[in-house]
Amino acid sequence: MRIALASLLIAGSLPALAAETPRYGAELQGFDYPHEVKRFNLESQGVSLQMAYMDMQPKNANGRTVLLMHGKNFCAATWEGSIKALSDAGYRVIAADQIGFCKSSKPTRYQYSFQQLASNTHALLKQIGVDKVTIMGHSMGGMLATRYALLYPDQVEQLVMVNPIGLEDWKTLGVPYLSVDQWYQRELKTTAEASRNYQKNTYYAGQWRPEFDRWVDMQAGMFNGDGKKIVAWNSALTYDMVYTQPVVYEFSQLKMPTLLLIGEQDNTAIGKDAAPEAMRSKLGDYKALGPTTAERIPDATLVTFPDLGHSPQIQEPERFHKALLDGLATAKPQASTGN
Repeated sequence: MRIALASLLIAGSLPALAAETPRYGAELQGFDYPHEVKRFNLESQGVSLQMAYMDMQPKNANGRTVLLMHGKNFCAATWEGSIKALSDAGYRVIAADQIGFCKSSKPTRYQYSFQQLASNTHALLKQIGVDKVTIMGHSMGGMLATRYALLYPDQVEQLVMVNPIGLEDWKTLGVPYLSVDQWYQRELKTTAEASRNYQKNTYYAGQWRPEFDRWVDMQAGMFNGDGKKIVAWNSALTYDMVYTQPVVYEFSQLKMPTLLLIGEQDNTAIGKDAAPEAMRSKLGDYKALGPTTAERIPDATLVTFPDLGHSPQIQEPERFHKALLDGLATAKPQASTGN
């Protein structure tokens, strides 16, 4: 998320995009994914759209399928390490870019909702023959994964959430509403340096390694290309979706085993910088939000990483994936018929 730096972006106190920042297309043309990218064609809201996705079949299948849902400022490609870990363990892995994100279509007008994105993804799974699935969502993907699990409980064997946002309802806590137009203006001012600073402090708890630059380039490159306006517009629309469509009140309705993997140094909260100063330190407190969320979900297992941030799967992949695979094995859902 770039929210913590938005006021600096508007004030113009951060430098413009550096010359070395790549220029990617509106559908992330020029940025390579770790596996073959396929396209799912769909009609939605009167428009022909395409969802980009990767579908990896393991060498030694265990009969289960995991669907990966990316976050707001992430793509299917950022699951690269998790795809390998899951595939090596025998899981079929599907990683999709949602409509409006990354290599998928970015419509000029679209009524974004988590229900709509879940419906699009459900259609994708039907098309490729997946009947039972474990849903794993990171950041905004955790909100989408929750909505998917609520809409299609009989299909979802297990739910996994990695530092999901939406564990609190920001608008009821006093975070001011920002219009789509306001979000759009903020997004147009995205810079690589701002993204790097935010990611260091929030995604990686103050740490930085050279391999993290790939994800800065991925994000900033779309906002540095010829299609930056449509990229920024869709980003603004989805920020509005995240702010106005909380799932926190429905956690008690989840029926499947749920694994929460939480980096406790995370401090993500949509619109935090626009909130009253006295409130900001109370928002995005994942050390408190993790246990509170686990208590709301009937069959939840909480695993915490006290020293990690918003993206534990990237910051410390070996430790994270051990916890993930142990948690998947513990639930022991029925084998998928979709492999």
